[in-house]
Amino acid sequence: MIPIIYSDRMRQAQGERIVLAGDAGGTKVNLSIFKFTGTEVTVLKTNQYHSKQYNSLTDILTTFLAGDDTPMPESFCTGVAGPVVNNNAVMTNLSWHIKASEITEATGIKKVNLLNDLEANAYGLAMLKDEDLVTLHAGSPIPGNAAIVAPGTGLGEAGLFWDGAFYRPFATEGGHCDFAPRTDLDTELHAYLKTIHGIVSWEHTVSGPGIYSLYKFFRDVKHMEEPDWLAEEMRRQDASAVISAAALQNTAEICVAAMNLFVEHVARLCTIIALKMKATGGIYLSGGIPPKTISLFQQAFFNETFITCDKQKDLVSLMPIQVIMNEKTPMLGAAYYAAFGG
Repeated sequence: MIPIIYSDRMRQAQGERIVLAGDAGGTKVNLSIFKFTGTEVTVLKTNQYHSKQYNSLTDILTTFLAGDDTPMPESFCTGVAGPVVNNNAVMTNLSWHIKASEITEATGIKKVNLLNDLEANAYGLAMLKDEDLVTLHAGSPIPGNAAIVAPGTGLGEAGLFWDGAFYRPFATEGGHCDFAPRTDLDTELHAYLKTIHGIVSWEHTVSGPGIYSLYKFFRDVKHMEEPDWLAEEMRRQDASAVISAAALQNTAEICVAAMNLFVEHVARLCTIIALKMKATGGIYLSGGIPPKTISLFQQAFFNETFITCDKQKDLVSLMPIQVIMNEKTPMLGAAYYAAFGG
């Protein structure tokens, strides 16, 4: 079931609204111009840019808006991979300082809003269809808060506060909270990661780079065999993608071990978020990794791990978990906010 986000303005909207929406990450920036006519949504223009080839988001925006007869948008909203304070943002994995006022000055768009990328992801739920979601744990949802967990290049988390009628998304930086070992294996892992990072956060295990860290732990600490062909593939391609592909194909024991531990940690993190948010409305898994590796999450031990906690197993068991399969959800959320939020 798709939650009603923020308000029902989209269902009540009159006339036409043309907005610019973005999804700004450390690797790429996606931009699209949307036309909203009631509940009908049309993409008028779209493009993708490599972040590191530009000095700022403003440079990308002026490039995108130049050179054709696409109608000028009346408002702009973008998700940003980093914390947003007073409509300004410093990106976590890119040396960009984004200011809404500078975007207005450069583009002429007066209504500019920056959202944390996971907050934008949460707003994007309003634009999804039921077929965009895959259920991992059905639970028995009851009206209440919800949350999003998104392992990708980093680890994003957001909450959705239930006000009795609508869900109201809010950003968090929970991915940077301390990782807590549960098993003896986790304790060994924590000691290994501590020598590398000093402070070990959940992002160090539940993310793309985290997958590679888990792999190196099994190779260097647990002395599992690294096949020559696998080492060669990781030299030529993204290591985490190679590891997850090998686990999906069951072609390397070390990769299966790394991804099983990754999935276990995602499940544990979902439990933590579920308890902290009292997320009886459900947990949504997003980001770049879960949709591409969903068969690993559909194994029984994911649900078994999720409902295993100290004293609230019955409560956690009620909370559904669904995977967001639509990779454009943050962009759709930014478009929704540009048109109806703020």
